[in-house]
Amino acid sequence: MKTIYTKSNSSWNRVKKMLFFIPLLFLLSCDSFVEVDLPKSQLTNISVFENYTTANAAMVDVYAKIRDRGVLTGTVSGLSNQLGNYADELTFYGASTSPTFLFYTNTILPSNSSVSTMWNNTFNQIYAANAVLEGTRTSTFTQKEKEGLEGEALFVRGLLHFYLLQLFGDIPYLQTTDYRYNSVVSRLPSDQVYVHIIDDLRKASELLPASYSSSERVRPNSFAARALLARVYLYKGAWADAIKITSEVIANSSLYTFENDLSKVFLKTSTEAIWQFVPTVAGKNTDEAIFFTFISGPPPMVALSESLVNSFTSNDLRKPLWTTAISNAGKTWYYVSKYKESKNSTTSKEYSIILRLSEQYLIRAEASAQEGNLTTAKEDLDKIRKRAGLTNTIASSKEDLLDAIIEERRKELFTEYGHRFFDLKRTGRLDGALLLKPGWNATDRFLPIPDSELSINPNLKPQNPGY
Repeated sequence: MKTIYTKSNSSWNRVKKMLFFIPLLFLLSCDSFVEVDLPKSQLTNISVFENYTTANAAMVDVYAKIRDRGVLTGTVSGLSNQLGNYADELTFYGASTSPTFLFYTNTILPSNSSVSTMWNNTFNQIYAANAVLEGTRTSTFTQKEKEGLEGEALFVRGLLHFYLLQLFGDIPYLQTTDYRYNSVVSRLPSDQVYVHIIDDLRKASELLPASYSSSERVRPNSFAARALLARVYLYKGAWADAIKITSEVIANSSLYTFENDLSKVFLKTSTEAIWQFVPTVAGKNTDEAIFFTFISGPPPMVALSESLVNSFTSNDLRKPLWTTAISNAGKTWYYVSKYKESKNSTTSKEYSIILRLSEQYLIRAEASAQEGNLTTAKEDLDKIRKRAGLTNTIASSKEDLLDAIIEERRKELFTEYGHRFFDLKRTGRLDGALLLKPGWNATDRFLPIPDSELSINPNLKPQNPGY
């Protein structure tokens, strides 16, 4: 995967003034298409979009940044690990000097470097998406080329703002690369942020083609935008819209079919994958497998929490197929083994799956239950349960069915990009689930806005409650 970037000491200072929240350390890896006022001998923002090949490479590089150091990375800094520890999915065994220790003990401060990096990296990636969007709109590309890049940039912008909203609450919504605006921007109420996210994802779904650009599902198509939009509608409580959109995705059986074999769900060839990250190099597999796998106990960093492991019934196939037990000296720990390949192989066997069909069934089940359509809700829920080797749900009332769906989401989507923490928060269950966790406070439902950013731009105040 080709990365386009140039470096010069003089340009870093100019970038620092321009990029919204980016600290100096992170600027050392900034890409040329987000820089300004570079020497004429270097690749400039304008020249990137004189050629579709370089513009397309710029968009590819945005995905690479999200995969490698964004909130969706499968490494230690990603949400799968950090929010897994912050909530009740993982138990931390590493050193107290690790940034993850602060997530596990719920002792995060506004000066926390991991939170600052999460904020900065994500806004940098949003900036890059906006640069692609602006450059493409003024280019001479064909209509098809323009629509494809615009759709992908809008998809990424909506995606990243969605995660920032869940993490920090009220946030700015950046739709420009104009540093004069971005440097003094204020936070918007969550409802207004949702409006922008929905608008971006709707436009993306209209611009993007229904098919994938290659045999692999590593560039989002129209249905990837709709799948994400369905999640947004669920979180916002727009039940009818969530049902409509998920039904469109589920109905596209020419692209997506339910993997009845649990061992195939996380392969790169999975028929229920909607959007994936391709690894950095051919033969590499996922960062998730590399990070979560351990071969002896006690665990070097994290293991699945006892409460999560015990939530699986004896006949639930997800426990033996998606978790692995490691024993030593009479003790047993479990690690996440949804992805099996922790080492390189001749060809990559697994890609990190960001959006998959199972979630769409669970979204439709929950939205249907909220709308009072309990029959559809049960059918969708039981499809997930049946694959796991379980019998149909015994839940009959709306309340019992909603409880059953949240519990099923816990066991189906564990350690996947913060689903558990976000589910507990959006359904009002967070304090009840984490009340006994050391250090937990009700105000921990949001992370703090980094102190450094409040100093740079006072318009971001006030700080989130509790910090």
